[in-house]
Amino acid sequence: MAKRIQFRAHGGPEVLEYVDYQPAEPGPQQVRVSNKAIGLNFIDTYYRSGLYPAPSLPSGVGSEGAGVVEAIGSEVTRFKVGDRVAYGSGPLGAYSDVHVLPEANLVKLPDAISFEQAAGVMLKGLTVQYLLRQTYELKGGETILFHAAAGGVGSLACQWAKALGVKLIGTVSSAEKAALAKANGAWATIDYSHENVAQRVLELTDGKKVSVVYDGVGKDTWLTSLDSVAPRGLVVSFGNASGAVDGVNLGFWRGKVRCT
Repeated sequence: MAKRIQFRAHGGPEVLEYVDYQPAEPGPQQVRVSNKAIGLNFIDTYYRSGLYPAPSLPSGVGSEGAGVVEAIGSEVTRFKVGDRVAYGSGPLGAYSDVHVLPEANLVKLPDAISFEQAAGVMLKGLTVQYLLRQTYELKGGETILFHAAAGGVGSLACQWAKALGVKLIGTVSSAEKAALAKANGAWATIDYSHENVAQRVLELTDGKKVSVVYDGVGKDTWLTSLDSVAPRGLVVSFGNASGAVDGVNLGFWRGKVRCT
């Protein structure tokens, strides 16, 4: 038997249960991982609360972790028992001693990277990759706005944007977070606790606004994001930390709205 955290009904933290469970045997193309570290992410609360539907109940929680392969399916070719691995795309159930995943969802973990480092960066790193390199492929020279620039995703985005030669304006809620974002490579920061974000974006860009806004906050920043993007720019909504956006079904639009 192993231990895991699960929920049988949607709600607050009180619905989480710490229970015994029997890990499944891996299917032909699956790998069973003994977790050594797991990643905690805000999106986990979306599944627990029911904002995002879990495949079935009771459900495990979490989609990011790192550990050691303890069993493989009959058709697995990329891994063997004893390999160090990491994952960041589920399926749900990472809050557990043992997790069974598709072979395709795992990467080998070099010895130089700790389990804790891998479990803390996989999901956030993949998020930044699809934001900066796929949803809107930054070429260098652009000026962008990134909300919550001192958070986990934001901290990586600041570093990546600087490496690409992009001027990232990051929103933060305190002087300490502003310093952290700047240290990670943000070109400028805006403290929304006492500054008007859209007005500061105008000032920082000489009235041009930004070519793209990355918004993982949702309800509280949606209108600010629209006010900060240049004509025919792009607003990328990739999270609901403050709640779902009002007035438009972003799920229908796949999280992207082009402004004209």
